[in-house]
Amino acid sequence: MTGTLKNPTSQTLEAPLEWNGEELQVKKTGPSFAGATLIDKVDKKRYYVLRDTEGFPLTTTGVTTVKGGESIVMFAQFPAPPVTTTQVEFQLPKMSPATIEIS
Repeated sequence: MTGTLKNPTSQTLEAPLEWNGEELQVKKTGPSFAGATLIDKVDKKRYYVLRDTEGFPLTTTGVTTVKGGESIVMFAQFPAPPVTTTQVEFQLPKMSPATIEIS
């Protein structure tokens, strides 16, 4: 998944620690979006950010702030849902969920 995270306010947003995830290996990575999940409401499944062979998250890292009015491109790699899944909800802690149509 690739998307744009925009701070529409005039104030700098400090990246919440919850974005990083809770696992020890993920904490070694530093700031990341490893706490993000995809939710398949129809099949009632939650998908977590994939990890590489060393346990590091396959997601954008290093984001500590988003300045007012700034947009950043971020990515996170998740397991593929079944081909019958047409919609998932992207959840990043402390933010409103976003619906993603899969085509």
